Amino acid sequence: GATAGVLFKNAEAIEILRSVDTLVVDKTGTLTVGKPKLVTVKPLTELSENEILSLAAALERGSEHPLAAAILAGAEERGIDAHSASEFQSVTGKGVVGSVNGRKVGLGNRALLESLGAAESNADVAEALRAEGQTVMYLAVDGKLAGLLGVADPIKETTPEAIRALHDEGLSLVMLTGDSKTTALAVAKRLGIDDVIAEVLPEQKADAIKKLQAQGKKVAMAGDGINDAPALAQAEVGIAMGTGTDVAMESADITLVKGDLRGIVRARRLSRATIRNIRQNLFWAFVYNAAGVPVAAGILYPFFGILLSPMIAAAAMSFSSVSVIANALRLRMARI
Repeated sequence: GATAGVLFKNAEAIEILRSVDTLVVDKTGTLTVGKPKLVTVKPLTELSENEILSLAAALERGSEHPLAAAILAGAEERGIDAHSASEFQSVTGKGVVGSVNGRKVGLGNRALLESLGAAESNADVAEALRAEGQTVMYLAVDGKLAGLLGVADPIKETTPEAIRALHDEGLSLVMLTGDSKTTALAVAKRLGIDDVIAEVLPEQKADAIKKLQAQGKKVAMAGDGINDAPALAQAEVGIAMGTGTDVAMESADITLVKGDLRGIVRARRLSRATIRNIRQNLFWAFVYNAAGVPVAAGILYPFFGILLSPMIAAAAMSFSSVSVIANALRLRMARI
């Protein structure tokens, strides 16, 4: 499997992967490059674009989220020197809050905005950005919505080809993401993904897999982050990206060494070839033993006076083992 860029943790995964009918993929890192870029800064008050971005960057200095890196890179590109935030707090699944120059600042999704008691305005502007595939973050200052920031993560060059190949394999594709439904649907439409489960908090990912399984679907889950680990363990087959976290790879049954979704197609083909090869080996091993053991026991002697020399019997059994090994080695040449 290593030559195909696919590592199987256990033999059971090889068998189950052949029968999976639904593939759930996490949007970030599997479908996209995983390096979001700041695209839009939209002030909604008297604050300028640079002031909005400066406040956002000050908060994000304390965050390790990929979106934080996009905000900081955007500020750096514009030559904005962000201040440091105090009283920093990361709110799981919502965003970050803190104090910047004595002002209470929050940056995150709509749920964070609501928790801060700030009313959403210009909802049509946010929806328009989401319709373009951007992830929208709200900046609240002193309890009021001050601006919007739009971040987009480029689609991997290999993703469209991978999705076509996965569809050819008969798999139904479901995108799982914490993004808004509008953003997720825009990306799904562009890529031809069958279904979307959006606005999912990290702790809800495993539940989303359970719901699909309750519908009678055999689910494979592909992810690369720490938050994906429970979902990877819940799925019939967990598939981790080799470019992702160690926790995800520990929780998964299969690792795609290069983090390329096309590896799932190769893994399916490899699993079919492996099971076919195992059956061939079992057949020939059975034939050798079914024919050789009775002859060695003397079943032909009463009729033909033939006894099998122990040396010939040993050679025949050795040839049986060699033939099985040789057949198994043919997997190295399998076209996947």
